[in-house]
Amino acid sequence: MRIDVLTLFPAMFKGPLTESILKRAQKEKLLQIKLHDLRKFGLGKYRQIDDSPYGGGAGMVMRVEPLVEAIEKIGGATEVRSQKSETRADLRPAAQHKVHRIYFTPRGKRLTQSKVEQLAKKKSILLVCGHYEGIDQRVIDGWIDEEISIGDYVLTGGELPAMVLIDAVARQLEGVLGHEYSAHEESFSKALNRKREYPHYTKPSEFRGMKVPDVLLSGNHKKIEEWRSEHLL
Repeated sequence: MRIDVLTLFPAMFKGPLTESILKRAQKEKLLQIKLHDLRKFGLGKYRQIDDSPYGGGAGMVMRVEPLVEAIEKIGGATEVRSQKSETRADLRPAAQHKVHRIYFTPRGKRLTQSKVEQLAKKKSILLVCGHYEGIDQRVIDGWIDEEISIGDYVLTGGELPAMVLIDAVARQLEGVLGHEYSAHEESFSKALNRKREYPHYTKPSEFRGMKVPDVLLSGNHKKIEEWRSEHLL
């Protein structure tokens, strides 16, 4: 899988993408991640990215031109509106595109494990990280396939949500976690009926008077599975 990230702050990704599972996934060529600095597509001498919103109001809005140029260069197709309509339904693709383009916004659909599993089946994803008051709506209408939110709260930009999505999706890729069942029985997985996972214990069997449940020490796999099923949340 390839994931492209369009951001004003590519340096923010250095830590998360160069450690632990994500580092190994890239090293073993199971996942390719490419960062693109949006500032390089800025307008004029000062590489302008944003401007004040039409209609007034606080904050700035990211301009359509640099975003569209960047998206198209990375691999998104151009889409144009019907001159007779202002509805999203009248957008028609000018060229076939294979990159699934995601923009992070509080207005988007909540990211869930089932959505993560769907995205993990894509061959190529482009993550667009907004800032300020957001991006020009025309970019969303013409060059974004899906809007996603990671929760009902506001962050400074889309970089942290992008990191969350990359980590969650990477875990679903074959070979990334090593053990083929590592991601199969996790919280919110289909195998657990989208419930939270059961409690886990390891050695020692007793610590400061707190004991591991006897059933987990019994060796009776049927009883253990029943216990785990009963303790799903």
